[in-house]
Amino acid sequence: MKKFMDEFKEFAFRGNVLDLAVGVVIGSAFTAIVTALVNYIIMPLVGILTGGTDIQGLSVEVGGAKLEYGAFLQAVVDFILIALVIFVFIKLINNAANKFKKEEEVVEEIEIPIAEQYLKEIRDLLAEDKKNLTK
Repeated sequence: MKKFMDEFKEFAFRGNVLDLAVGVVIGSAFTAIVTALVNYIIMPLVGILTGGTDIQGLSVEVGGAKLEYGAFLQAVVDFILIALVIFVFIKLINNAANKFKKEEEVVEEIEIPIAEQYLKEIRDLLAEDKKNLTK
């Protein structure tokens, strides 16, 4: 039983599992924010454009069944908006990361004076000759 618990601890507290847990929690919170945006800001505006019709309440009766296609349309709108917001968010993060990376590359690409380059080559050649003489 102790071996099982040790393996479980190793699994549960490994970086990937913790990263995944954090991602799920943040994703849930982010979904709640976007859902509130859709329900309380965007959909009322859509309702104004459609003459006050609540999309989620749209339905049709076929035979004895009531098909509530409005709930499906609402889910599609939610998905599209969540995907759009995530896309924009990721794009902003990637742009910021690329700018940071480019700044790092500029710092690393400092021009070494030609005289210093020659001195390094001479040093390397002397070190190589020394190795060859000691063999």
